[in-house]
Amino acid sequence: LARIQTDSVVMMLRELYPDLCFEIVAMSTTGDKILDTALSKIGEKSLFTKELENALERNEVDLVVHSLKDLPTSLPPGFTIGAVCKRENPLDAVVFHPKNCGKTLSLLPEKSVIGTSSLRRAAQLKKLFPHLEFRDIRGNLNTRLKKLDEKEDFSAIVLAAAGLKRMGWENRIGQLLGPEDCLYAVGQGALAVEVRAKDQEILNMVSALHDADTVLCCIAERAFMKRLEGGCSVPVAVNTLLKDGQLYLTGAVYSLDGSDSLKETMQTSVTYPHQNEDGPNDDVQHVGITAKNVPGQAQEAAENLGVELASLLLSKGAKHILSVARQLNDA
Repeated sequence: LARIQTDSVVMMLRELYPDLCFEIVAMSTTGDKILDTALSKIGEKSLFTKELENALERNEVDLVVHSLKDLPTSLPPGFTIGAVCKRENPLDAVVFHPKNCGKTLSLLPEKSVIGTSSLRRAAQLKKLFPHLEFRDIRGNLNTRLKKLDEKEDFSAIVLAAAGLKRMGWENRIGQLLGPEDCLYAVGQGALAVEVRAKDQEILNMVSALHDADTVLCCIAERAFMKRLEGGCSVPVAVNTLLKDGQLYLTGAVYSLDGSDSLKETMQTSVTYPHQNEDGPNDDVQHVGITAKNVPGQAQEAAENLGVELASLLLSKGAKHILSVARQLNDA
């Protein structure tokens, strides 16, 4: 999947800059290597990014392609997200064991085991489908689908629809989980291109890939997550909608079993003219994203929306829910 995502970004860049030569360097990360432990238990913030950032810092590579949801809300100094590409469907999808083909989660027999490595998915789905059991499943998409199909351990697994679509495996989606069933992860479905913050040439080059709507939605989501101090060790979920110049953000926090939760929606206007901001303002980062071609005031409004929504949840007791979830997860 990482390779397919990188290829898709390079293809867009080659179309924009036919005279440039792009070389792809493959690497593996800590998150790729530790496959016997739940992501939320490893406790390393930059699980899928550290090795790549080291190569970026050493000038061995000039840009790195990530799933945006893998990138922490605070990047190490010297790095920035220079492009957020147009978002693929951000929803979660259920892939069923061949014997359960045609079913939905509600139709699965009592005590059926569902595989997911995400605390966020498990927390929401445990509440909705108390008759099901949820168990960790790790590995890349190929590995997880293999585990599902070749063994009888899982009745179904839950994955991001975007990844399945990029792999060309859309036909495996048995059920799409709408926001009413399962809010998605911050940044899910969007690709991010990380670059050196001071490398103006590369920054200018990749900024052509920014999709303005996706940028604003993801800034709001990341600001929400950052203010909550959330990560993959706590269940935090979002849903964003940009319509008629209004950005709507729904955010929620959950206890590990989903029994305790807080969910709110807020909106803000993001209709601002694009001003040519010369000088140092060019490189203002909003939760790690540098988007020169998106109006700065719109980015600010999106970031403020995320912060305000998180503050609202914190005032209603989100901190307690999250700290209990963190303690239980660590235990």
